[in-house]
Amino acid sequence: MADPADRTEARGFAEAAEGPVYGFDPVVVEAVIQSLVAGDPARARQHVADLHPADVADLLEWLSADERRGLVEAMRQDFDPEVLSELDDTVREEIIAQLGVQSVAAAVAELDSDDAVDVIEELEEPEQREILDAMPAGDRTLIEESLAYPDDSAGRLMQHELVTVPTFWTVGETIDYMRQSADLDQEVLPEVFYDIFVVDPMHRPAGTLSLSRLLRTRRPVPVSDLMETEMNLIPAVMDQEEVAFLFRQRDLVSAPVVDDGGRLVGAITIDDVVDVIHEEHEEDIMRLGGVREDDLYSAAVDTTRRRFAWLLVNLVTAITASLVIGLFEATIEQMVALAVLMPIVASMGGNAGTQTMTVAVRALATKELTPTNALRVVGKELLVGGFNGVLFAGLTGLVAWAWFASPALGIVIALAMIINLVVAGLAGTTIPLMVERAGVDPAIASGVVLTAITDVVGFFVFLGLGAWLLL
Repeated sequence: MADPADRTEARGFAEAAEGPVYGFDPVVVEAVIQSLVAGDPARARQHVADLHPADVADLLEWLSADERRGLVEAMRQDFDPEVLSELDDTVREEIIAQLGVQSVAAAVAELDSDDAVDVIEELEEPEQREILDAMPAGDRTLIEESLAYPDDSAGRLMQHELVTVPTFWTVGETIDYMRQSADLDQEVLPEVFYDIFVVDPMHRPAGTLSLSRLLRTRRPVPVSDLMETEMNLIPAVMDQEEVAFLFRQRDLVSAPVVDDGGRLVGAITIDDVVDVIHEEHEEDIMRLGGVREDDLYSAAVDTTRRRFAWLLVNLVTAITASLVIGLFEATIEQMVALAVLMPIVASMGGNAGTQTMTVAVRALATKELTPTNALRVVGKELLVGGFNGVLFAGLTGLVAWAWFASPALGIVIALAMIINLVVAGLAGTTIPLMVERAGVDPAIASGVVLTAITDVVGFFVFLGLGAWLLL
């Protein structure tokens, strides 16, 4: 069914883990593979029957393409819809194509609205429309409302299912309402929730009431006497990074989402914010490496195409640095030692700048670096660059002196080291600040600009000082 090399690769993923993943024993991977190879899909289905949806998603991602198709086919009759929301986007698209429109539409309809949107929004427009048209009208309307909000906004992140009660209700009426709704299996209420939202006649939030406080209070007490009126209202168009920052700053578990008119349209819970934090962290790491998205499961041709543009930009910056070296071609011909030593200066500057830039990009993402303290941070990094420059200038100067028996050459590389590390500290902080002010994600553009600056400055200063002082 699958190539032995593919099975070995999947097995390697399982064995590479330092012990079993929480709640999931990687031995299951081998058992599932053996069942599929033996042509026993029923047994493979038994192995995954009791797994958490997130563990099933991990398992599907670990398998080869052929094994994945076999397992999905085995699970088709009782495929857990929540698995779809846990999958990598590329793998999810493969499985959606295999399951078919009707099966996917039925599965998505069973999900909470926020998870349903998470599955649908990553699909191409024609696929979105096809699946939405196959869904019940009520579920389709909720998803379309969320999709109408901007990408990565609170409106996309929120769930429409929430508990709302009027201001004139009592604790008893609220509890009876929730019990009756559960008995009637009404889908308007979420399966899991933390807060009850008290609304006025215009459906605007008047306050929030935690379940713990509700359950500890006697039935006749009005909810208006218990509710917290100081709320962290989230506009539906707020960026999800801002939402995550608000949850972290205020230690929130859930928060109401309002439209432009201030009406309550949904709620965001901490589990969704955890996903946002992970997503934004992953995105920043990828962009620092010049990769726009996780392409681990993408085809080789697609991965090549996505990475080509960034490598092309790096080629341009490398050519620029080479042109600087070309300006000193005659100098290098007269003193070959310069060619031997110049990569040291550029490399040290690049690494020092990357350290500073990484700290700056993270500080911008967490809002710890702002226009208010920017000058202080830049000044500190200049000092750090100067201190490290002096320390490494002494070290590399002595090495160059001993290596080529030339104290003058040691002085040249020492001076170049100081200048380039100071420039690296300055560039590592100011480039992310300027890029962000220009409206570009600093994680995308900062790295390539920084590398170009440290290479050009490093080569120009070192070779220029060499030409001036040695020849």
